[in-house]
Amino acid sequence: MLLQEQHLFNVSSLSGFLLLEFSDVWEMQILYYIGFPFFYLVAVAGNLLIISAVASDRQLHTPMYFFLMNLAIQDVGQVSVIFPKSMANSLMNQRFISYYGCVTQVLFFIFLMSSDFFLLTVMAYDRYVAICNPLHYEMLMNNHVCIRMIATVWIVSFFYGVLHTGGTFATPFCSNVIHQFFCEIRALLKLTCSNLYLIEVGILFLSAIIALGCFIFIVVTYVHIFTVVLKISSVHGRQKAFSTCLPHLLVYSLFLVTGSFAYFKTTSNSASLLDLAFTLIYSIVPPLMNPIIYSMRNKGIKDALLKLLGLKYSSRDSFSILVLQR
Repeated sequence: MLLQEQHLFNVSSLSGFLLLEFSDVWEMQILYYIGFPFFYLVAVAGNLLIISAVASDRQLHTPMYFFLMNLAIQDVGQVSVIFPKSMANSLMNQRFISYYGCVTQVLFFIFLMSSDFFLLTVMAYDRYVAICNPLHYEMLMNNHVCIRMIATVWIVSFFYGVLHTGGTFATPFCSNVIHQFFCEIRALLKLTCSNLYLIEVGILFLSAIIALGCFIFIVVTYVHIFTVVLKISSVHGRQKAFSTCLPHLLVYSLFLVTGSFAYFKTTSNSASLLDLAFTLIYSIVPPLMNPIIYSMRNKGIKDALLKLLGLKYSSRDSFSILVLQR
C-alpha cells in the first residue's frame, strides 16, 4: 500500500517512505530500465570475478591482492544494497520502502561506502611501502598487519554507519516522500521536522574533515611515490607505476568530489536531475570502475582470470614479481 504525503509523521507511526519515481522523468526512463540492470550486473560480475581469481590463485595471496579482494567485496555489497530494491520497485510499479528497510539501507550503504573509502587509503599506504621502502615491505605488510588493517576498516566503518543512521533517524519526519531512488541521508534530512537534524549535519561535517584528511594523506603519499618513481631508470617501470597510481587518484578524487558535492551543495525541496546524476556517479561509478582500473590492467589478475575461466593463456613471466605487484 502506498502512503500519501502528510504534514507530520511520528517515528512510531511512520511505516515507510516513497522513493523517487523514475517514470516522472521521461529522459531517465531508458537509462533506468536498460542502464541500471546492465551497470549493476557488470559491476557485480566484474567484482565477483576478481574475488574468485584472487581466492583461487595462490600466487595472488599477497597484501596488494588481499586488499583488492576486500575492495571487490565491499563494491558488490555497496551496489547490492540500493539497486536491487530500486529495480524491484520498478518492476512491480511501486515506490514503497518500509521504515526499517530504509534504516537498513542507510546503515549498510554508509557502512560499505565508508569502508570502500578507508580501504582505498590503506591501499595507498601499501603502494607507498612497496615502492618507497621495498626492503622493509615483508616486515611492515605481513599477514597479521594486513588482517588487522582490514579488521579495523570493517569495524570502524560499521560504527561509522551506525552513527550516521542514528543521527538521521533521531528526528521525526514531516513527509515520507524521498526525492531520490534510495534512502540517501541528504534526501532524508530534507524531510525532518525538528532541529535534531543538526546532529546529523554535524556528523556530516566531521565526515568531510575525515575525508579531506584521507585525501591529503593520499596526495602526500603519492608525492613521495612519484618522487621515487621518477628516479627509476627503466621506462617500463615508470609507466607501470604511473598506470597504477594515477587511476587510483582519479577514482578516489571522483568519489570524494561527487560525494561531497551531492551532500553539501545548496538544498532543494524537489527532485533534481543534478542531484540524481551526482548520486549515480558516486554510488555506481567506483564499483564499476574498480575492477577495470585495479585488476584488468594487472597481468597477475588477467592470468588468474584466464586460468579461472579455463581459457588458454601464456604463463610466461607469470612468476615474475615486480615491486609494484608485491
